[in-house]
Amino acid sequence: MADNKIIFTGPVGVGKTTAIAALSDDPPIKTDARASDMTTSMKSHTTVAMDYGVIHLDENTKVPLYGTPGQERFDLMWDVLSQGSMGLVLLLDNTRTNPLKDLQFFLDAFKELLKSAPLVVGVTKMDIRSLPGVDVYQKYLAQNNFNVPVFEIDARREDDVKQLVSAMLFSIDPGLEV
Repeated sequence: MADNKIIFTGPVGVGKTTAIAALSDDPPIKTDARASDMTTSMKSHTTVAMDYGVIHLDENTKVPLYGTPGQERFDLMWDVLSQGSMGLVLLLDNTRTNPLKDLQFFLDAFKELLKSAPLVVGVTKMDIRSLPGVDVYQKYLAQNNFNVPVFEIDARREDDVKQLVSAMLFSIDPGLEV
């Protein structure tokens, strides 16, 4: 059975677990624990190891979906999950104080993976706060030598998450039929 894993990362509360649940063919496996730090102001539970879902392309091919914990104190899992990944989906929360700082933080944190794997960026919660716009993220990425797709998404919507994953797959193989 062929395996090609995709990593979902981003800050706490951005929608990684939700995005994987929206896309996975099987009920996702979650490693949530009760939040015990400043995360409690955002949500009651948070991912501490990983989320896991899967897309079955056919009987011999599956695409595992791994979600990283958003808290930096669990960054050991970022490196573990990144090994063997075919791509990175970075989700950013437009309502955070400085989402461009978050973008740079995750570009730095995953710089080794990004040397060999494509990146796609999804910006969540733009319905709550519309600025910065997608164009600002694209310009920021271009200034940092990343020519990658950026989308406004709702992590609860399967079609939005599919759009992210499809864009990442097209960057690997532009002739791919999804």
